[in-house]
Amino acid sequence: MTESIKTFIYPVKDLAKAKTLYSELLGVEPYMDGPYYVGFNVEGQDVGLDPHGHSQGMMGPVGYWHVDDIKRSVKTLLDAGAEAQQEVKDVGGGKLIASVKDADGNVIDLIQSA
Repeated sequence: MTESIKTFIYPVKDLAKAKTLYSELLGVEPYMDGPYYVGFNVEGQDVGLDPHGHSQGMMGPVGYWHVDDIKRSVKTLLDAGAEAQQEVKDVGGGKLIASVKDADGNVIDLIQSA
């Protein structure tokens, strides 16, 4: 399982202010700009802003490991001793996310693009 972290999602309270700040920081306009998510892409690195992140328990930025087959990756991690945290979930546009915890309680977030 050779994967990489290419996506970071930031929980934000004021999406408009955060969009302005991250547009300046990253030097690009968002490729996705909706009321539920704003996404930027800088040289293959995705940075997302989630206005519902705090209410879903996000305490800070979350890095997502990009995988080709999320169900297989979750099974491999569970077989290796991880504990299920969030089942595979479609978050729109064909993107799937899931998460597991390692033996120390660290969350490992996975994403499969459409």
